[in-house]
Amino acid sequence: MTRTGSVPGRPFGRLLSAMVTPFGPDGSLDVDGAARLATYLVDEQEHDGLVINGTTGESATTSDAEKDRVLRAVVEAVGDRATVIAGVGTNDTAHTVELARGAEKAGADGLLVVTPYYNKPPQAGLLQHFRTVADASGLPVMVYDIPGRSGVAIETETMCRLGEHERIVAVKDAKGDLGESAWVIKRTNLAYYSGEDKLTLPLVCVGAVGVVGVPTHVFGPQTKAMILAHEQGNVARARELHLQLLPAFCGFFRTQGVILTKAALTLLGLPAGPVRPPLVSANAAELGRLREDCAEAGRIIGSADQMAHHNELGVAL
Repeated sequence: MTRTGSVPGRPFGRLLSAMVTPFGPDGSLDVDGAARLATYLVDEQEHDGLVINGTTGESATTSDAEKDRVLRAVVEAVGDRATVIAGVGTNDTAHTVELARGAEKAGADGLLVVTPYYNKPPQAGLLQHFRTVADASGLPVMVYDIPGRSGVAIETETMCRLGEHERIVAVKDAKGDLGESAWVIKRTNLAYYSGEDKLTLPLVCVGAVGVVGVPTHVFGPQTKAMILAHEQGNVARARELHLQLLPAFCGFFRTQGVILTKAALTLLGLPAGPVRPPLVSANAAELGRLREDCAEAGRIIGSADQMAHHNELGVAL
């Protein structure tokens, strides 16, 4: 099945979000809400793909059964209109393999595999881990390099060796080292996706093909237009959009990104719900600053009345 935006060199499209996992007021999984949110992102926010059960999907506090349920709901909701990538990475290779095989059965188009966290494996261990997971299913793999969370970076030589595997096709890059990313892009056929929204345009300038974003839940069309402008050689327009969006690219991370993304979606009347502990909901000051950041980036979220009665909007706020 051919998915929207999936072409050689850009296997998952240009614009993707690491989608939040909606919960009900009691913290239970909101499967219908996940389907509605996925539909909104694809049909109204111009997404080419969605990453399900990633960090922004609160994968650390959802069970394997919940991960399977939300993945199946999103696959059914978006059909062939977008790629669906399942976050399956853990710090246990055997568990990651189990989740990868389950995601393939659930209908995912690809796998997002984060660097094993906390146990800080050496580079040889990283090679073995990613290759083992890639061998475990027939799905293409996006390697997620985020040393700030995992505690260990994937070195350039290691990434180049991973790029030799036929099913390791992409990287979600949250390392923040444009020079090293450029070397991997030069030496491999790996499709690079920015994992830091504020670095999307700089990374695209050295050869990246898109973004797996978070503010993209709300600013999808504008972010996609920025990437397309650069592709079409309109560098001035791409820079203009980058600077316009910068308050949102940074503002969504004034506290933990899931918290403010769910707050923004709730203010827009979209499925989100609360975060699960140890995360905590946005407070009134954080909500006010979020609205200011979004307004500066070109989108008004929430009304003055909603802000005055934010506690009545639901436990997400």
